[in-house]
Amino acid sequence: MDPSVAPDTFTLYDLTVVVERIEGHCTCAMTVGDHVLLQGGKLALPAGQSFCVYALQAALPLLPAKQRQNHPADWMETDARVTCPDPACRLIMRIDRTATRTLRHDDVSPLPWAGIADTPPA
Repeated sequence: MDPSVAPDTFTLYDLTVVVERIEGHCTCAMTVGDHVLLQGGKLALPAGQSFCVYALQAALPLLPAKQRQNHPADWMETDARVTCPDPACRLIMRIDRTATRTLRHDDVSPLPWAGIADTPPA
């Protein structure tokens, strides 16, 4: 563990889920370039923009893993595209890592940080 980093902090990537292309007929009025941001545990949309919940639900399960640095051979490090579940739409989204953010355990958990000594082994 890096001694210069507080033991109760961790780093996550900020992510942008962006519509990269639409290969079919999108009935949700999505356009190439539409995007949603994930910063820490919060989603945000640019002012005045909407994002199809059906397309977003395809990406949501992947986002916590994409926020973390994984082993270089892990597919989460190399694969970044997700497709809308509507087969007629064929909307392709790309998950981009845009920045890093350092968070404190006690700011994101209701359980107080007890330190590594009290953490059960994985």
